[in-house]
Amino acid sequence: MVDSEKTTNNANVTGGKTGEESPTPKSNVIEFPPAISVRQLSELLDVSPIEIIKRLMRSGIMANINQIVDFKTAATVAADFGYEAHLKHRLTGKNNRTGETKKQQRAQQAEHPSGLILRPPVVTIMGHVDHGKTKLLDAIRQSNVVDSEAGGITQHIGAYQVEIKGKKITFLDTPGHEAFTAMRARGAQVTDITILVVAADDGVMPQTLEAIDHARAAGVPIVVAINKIDKPGANPDRVKQQLAESGLVVEEWGGDTISIPVSAKEKLGITELLENLMVVAELEELKADPSKPAEGTVIEAAMDRTRGALFTVLVSSGTLQEGDVIAVGENWGRVKAMFNDTGKRVKKAPPSMPVAVLGLSNVPQVGDVMIVVVDEKEASEVIEKRHKEAEKEAYISKTVSLSNVYDQFSAGKIKELSIILKTDVQGSIEPIKTSLERLSSDEIKVRIIHSSTGNVNESDIMLAIASKAVIIGFNTNAEPGAKSSAEREGVSLRFYNIIYNMVDDVNKALKGMLAPIFVEVIDGHAEVRAVFTAGKKENIAGVSVTDGKITRSSSVRVMRGSKKIHESTVSSLRRFKDDVREVATGYECGMGVDGFGDFQVGDILEFFRNEKSG
Repeated sequence: MVDSEKTTNNANVTGGKTGEESPTPKSNVIEFPPAISVRQLSELLDVSPIEIIKRLMRSGIMANINQIVDFKTAATVAADFGYEAHLKHRLTGKNNRTGETKKQQRAQQAEHPSGLILRPPVVTIMGHVDHGKTKLLDAIRQSNVVDSEAGGITQHIGAYQVEIKGKKITFLDTPGHEAFTAMRARGAQVTDITILVVAADDGVMPQTLEAIDHARAAGVPIVVAINKIDKPGANPDRVKQQLAESGLVVEEWGGDTISIPVSAKEKLGITELLENLMVVAELEELKADPSKPAEGTVIEAAMDRTRGALFTVLVSSGTLQEGDVIAVGENWGRVKAMFNDTGKRVKKAPPSMPVAVLGLSNVPQVGDVMIVVVDEKEASEVIEKRHKEAEKEAYISKTVSLSNVYDQFSAGKIKELSIILKTDVQGSIEPIKTSLERLSSDEIKVRIIHSSTGNVNESDIMLAIASKAVIIGFNTNAEPGAKSSAEREGVSLRFYNIIYNMVDDVNKALKGMLAPIFVEVIDGHAEVRAVFTAGKKENIAGVSVTDGKITRSSSVRVMRGSKKIHESTVSSLRRFKDDVREVATGYECGMGVDGFGDFQVGDILEFFRNEKSG
């Protein structure tokens, strides 16, 4: 029987007639060494590493992309994909085994260089309102809690961990892209994976698209949970089509986005969702060194009436222990006690573990960085250094604009121009996106990180801060709150009603040829209460500052009723007998205006300056 098989295979190689009796065509036979990594196996089988890891998980093997598996395991996986595996032998015989063992050892050492070990992934859930984000979080948590523990879960700390097949996943209990991006805007990148929840009966909605753009801007992988599959009007295929139109192509349709049908209400698909999160985590190879002094990010904070300042920290590296001296934002203290998400007191918190911490006198801010320090002296030094870095970062963020994007690029600070695009109608988005993205070159790229219709809102401002982006509006404007937030944070806003002008400005900005634009900023107003003669041809106005402030360097326009009488600069500014630089609201002073003296009691003086805008 063996000889007949050899004959058949030889016929295949030499080009003779194979006949229908050939049990295994040559194209389905594949040779593996005695040991092979998951990555190599996926390349030989021409299958995504995700699929390989899934098959191994179903067999009870939790593997990452660089893990070595033996021939028997590889052959079993190959059989699932229609291949017959043969053991590859080499002429070196026993030496080959030694060589393979050394390769295996090197691969295993590469997995844990200098104390680094795999850590649990941190997952955030986002999506449209009412699509079931909170219910999905509840379902995940309840499915992972045994009855004996259920009574102990009384403490909300903003995050929790679940366990699947001996491995943990950390979930942030702060769903929504606004909170997600607000933390990014403060420099805290705590999320490793995003679950995008889309209701099977409702489909992709505006907030869904926003969540996709916010996750993409953060550069984190997206796993789609198609929720409410138990409802009568559920249509998962329609959801997949809409996702494809937004650039997320699911695996079944030839893409690389994992999508899992679930029902948070009926608790369907929860285990499969958790397994796929572990697959993505394995591919991401998330690592941390638990032996280092702990570092982490504050994800929740409040003043507890009985215990004092209580904050939740998500440890990113190192291990936090009771008694550690910590610097958190602008505060410092000593860890007095720590509690996990079940309310149980713990002595240690390794990487990716969330814990509620007691030990600070003041409540820190969400997004503050926590580090373990040696003593009070080092804590003070760290806080002082953070003050300086915050001032520097604030200055840098205010300089991101179309006017100086070329300078930023030339200095090596940016490699792409990120744009948030807002238009009046949906039909304008694609032609504008296409026109702007065509301006990209090999040196600098133009990337539209978010586009939607309507006025610029505060969510857009937060995304711009977090992503160092400029905001461009077409036939639209900014909401009052967003406008003041943009001014405060230094976010560049540009508005157009002609596409050509918009594209031309961006093109000039990329080449360093865009002339800066100036906007008028009103500093204050004053009312003329009296007129004094200060010479033959000069009059001085005695004025009272009604709002804002007036300065010696201000420009000024004289208004009589609704009519502008004169526009010039301040020539003199005095209080009593002293020359002063500025006068604030509620104070009186005497002032002169260059080239003008025909003041009348009741005239309104408006003080302004022109400021360069992005």
